[in-house]
Amino acid sequence: MSGLVISGGRVVDPASGMDAIGDVAVLDGRIAAVGTGLGGAERQIDATGLVVAPGFIDLHAHGQSIPADRMQAFDGVTTSLDLEAGVLPVASWYKRQAEKGRVLNYGAATNWAFARIGAMTGSNAESSLESFGSAMRDRRWIDNVATETEVGGILDRIAGGLNEGGIGIGILNAYAPGAGVQELTAVCQLAAAHNVPTFTHVAYMSRIDPESAAEAYIRLIGYAGATGAHMHICHFNSSSKTDIERCVALIAKAQAQGLPITVEAYPYGTGSTVLAAAFFSDPKFEERNGLGYDSVQRVTDGHRFGSREELLAAQAAEPSTLVLWHVLDTENNAHHRDLLDMAVLYPGGAIASDAMPWTLSSGKPYTGDAWPLPDDATSHPRSAGCFTRFIREWVRERRAVSLMEGIRKCALIPAEILSESTPAMRSKGRLQAGADADIVAFDFEKLTDRATFTAMNRPAEGVRHLVVSGQPLIGDGVLDVAARPGRPVRRPVAAAS
Repeated sequence: MSGLVISGGRVVDPASGMDAIGDVAVLDGRIAAVGTGLGGAERQIDATGLVVAPGFIDLHAHGQSIPADRMQAFDGVTTSLDLEAGVLPVASWYKRQAEKGRVLNYGAATNWAFARIGAMTGSNAESSLESFGSAMRDRRWIDNVATETEVGGILDRIAGGLNEGGIGIGILNAYAPGAGVQELTAVCQLAAAHNVPTFTHVAYMSRIDPESAAEAYIRLIGYAGATGAHMHICHFNSSSKTDIERCVALIAKAQAQGLPITVEAYPYGTGSTVLAAAFFSDPKFEERNGLGYDSVQRVTDGHRFGSREELLAAQAAEPSTLVLWHVLDTENNAHHRDLLDMAVLYPGGAIASDAMPWTLSSGKPYTGDAWPLPDDATSHPRSAGCFTRFIREWVRERRAVSLMEGIRKCALIPAEILSESTPAMRSKGRLQAGADADIVAFDFEKLTDRATFTAMNRPAEGVRHLVVSGQPLIGDGVLDVAARPGRPVRRPVAAAS
């Protein structure tokens, strides 16, 4: 046959339960067959000794650029989606991605925060890290309850993004904690009417009331119950901080009662965000989080803040600066490791990276074409090694879950979370005839993350082959730097009236 055959590997498909030596045949961007004796293709990949699995699907990747894609490719990712934040406007974002070409499959939700910025401040800036930081200088959209007219404007902007193919609604509630329950209820009702999920960074993350993580989850559960909207919880680990045991119990009970709630987590105890995030300026930051200001570290130079005054001054001067937030000391604290396990191993939960953009020492985002990345490119280790770290530590070393379940959390579960609302996802996350040919082949014994907090731009190791949309991207561990096989993941675009 023509096309491509990946032969002799250990084929692991969580959708069918297959775990056996076999071949995967690819033709015209799709899987043509899975079985044995499928040779005779124009191109052969010998996968003897390798695990062959559906490519990993990242629901939460902010990088959305060629360098970010390349780093995630070595992490086994074939589809990279920005759903927690999303974009606005939606159509122009997809157009730009198609024009410049993408390495991985890509897609985005509709950005609630920028709908709020536009409706409440009059700004028409397109969503980006820089414009997000700049918008934080006008705190009306952060702190104020929206008027009835403003809520109408927010909903109109979101609906426009959904009609342009946005995958759902990204709700960065923690960055605009002043948003009222009536507004968010209306946003969730809009999501239910369009049959799309919301992807929420919950409003509060403190360990103590009021405005605790538990309160935020109770609100989210209420929105799901009252509106019927599918509420997806972003980074369950970092949103719950050290109170995750209580939060896990709340969500598990809500799910047991049939509420449409899903979760994701990443396998690190350190988070990352922009310096201007509202929760850093909370006067009771230390009390409410049980952490000092030295837990906040600037990415570009490693500087840790020494006081509230220093942090507030930096917020005013450089709001878009990326910072790390060291919350769980998983290296030295066994209880913290247990807390992270509760999120990462949550039954039915997806693995998602929350990958951050790559930034140079100048503080400017890096979106260039150099490979390897420049020596001064920084981000967060999860931007390079999230999925490989999870499989190395939780699957291979600790055997906390089987390889089948590990791949399910990295590929099939993310696809299933989106499959009802986004038809394009129904053919991803599985190795079956007719599915998209997004395939990873890795050396299970050597698969490992290499990025650290002092060397963030080290690609992961062990991914020997990666096929995206039927096109080989990594072959024998070497990246094809000219390849741009990424295709859009997008909901059907509404017909013009």
